[in-house]
Amino acid sequence: MFQRFSESLRRFMYGRCGVDQLNMFLLSAVVVLSVVSVILSLVGGVCTLIGMLLNLLSYLVLLWYLFRFLSRNLEKRIQENRRFLSLFSRVKDRQNRYYRCPNCKQTVRVPRGRGKICIKCPRCNEKFIRKT
Repeated sequence: MFQRFSESLRRFMYGRCGVDQLNMFLLSAVVVLSVVSVILSLVGGVCTLIGMLLNLLSYLVLLWYLFRFLSRNLEKRIQENRRFLSLFSRVKDRQNRYYRCPNCKQTVRVPRGRGKICIKCPRCNEKFIRKT
């Protein structure tokens, strides 16, 4: 019986997005928002209203998670995950600064703490000056 159930679940999930880094982040956000909303609801007063709003927000994030998890549009979900990872890596990267080329909009990474430098775009060879 368990084997039949696992096989039917495997067939159902075939071609769907499933779990990626953005979905893991969303699920973690749901847990954190739910815990904070419960704590604020227990405090009472104005915090009860804030707790209810956070609870509603956690449900919305959970719906977004389920939508991404069950989606069959893999190309869109991969692009969303890629954008999330690039944003998250920029937040983690404390040694570099990121600028956009004013000409071709290419993202250029330069080291921090060098003062004003002339940056040359690798794609279009445009030069622009920025403070790092």
